[in-house]
Amino acid sequence: MDNEALRKLLISVQNGEIKVEEALEDLKELPFKDLGFALIDNHREVRTGAPEVIYCAGKSVEQVRQIVEYMLTRDNNILGTRASAEMYEAVKAICPEAEYNPIGRTITVRRRPVELTDSYIAIVSAGTSDLPVVEEAVETALILGNRVEKINDVGVAGIHRLFDKLGVIRGAKVVVVVAGMEGALASVMGGLTDKPVIAVPTSIGYGANFGGLSALLSMLNSCASGVSVVNIDNGYGGAYCASMINKLAGS
Repeated sequence: MDNEALRKLLISVQNGEIKVEEALEDLKELPFKDLGFALIDNHREVRTGAPEVIYCAGKSVEQVRQIVEYMLTRDNNILGTRASAEMYEAVKAICPEAEYNPIGRTITVRRRPVELTDSYIAIVSAGTSDLPVVEEAVETALILGNRVEKINDVGVAGIHRLFDKLGVIRGAKVVVVVAGMEGALASVMGGLTDKPVIAVPTSIGYGANFGGLSALLSMLNSCASGVSVVNIDNGYGGAYCASMINKLAGS
């Protein structure tokens, strides 16, 4: 239940269109629902503007299926991240409209229309190997109601490719930069645009990359102003922050 649905419910009670007892039934599970192994935060969309997201890694197929099955009763749009193909098949069996992004490993269900913003988020990646994180970010941004421009494989090893896309990038309200190896693309982007840059380090790289730690530290140590950093491979977190910026009123 989002703010608009809650407002409609209260207005219906005020106008005598539904009984108080009926409204109470709707509100009983508003704070959270206890599934035994998970507490589903039904109040999150009222507080934050976005429903709870399912982090599927570490959960069993059956747990993911049960969580989705309950969330469907709330008529929320659903995003599951780090989901396996097996999890998707289990979800699709109870929800035929569920969609799977095999590269980004996301499950999405759209039960309510998503009105996309006029402004857009540019999601820029250094290399093709970064695409799993890029696709997670794209699916997150889209289901949160943002227009997205995706620009792939424009890392510093061939920086002329980036210059060719600067017009599109500079037209965005916020830029998400996804890069592994030494993570230099975030600093370059911070020096080329007047938009906020959210840097997402990836675990792509050879041994001394330390599973993304070198990219993370490079991004944190960037001398370019306006660069903020999320955790390694956290495409969801980068896109969520970008969505919040993209939807700021009057910006």
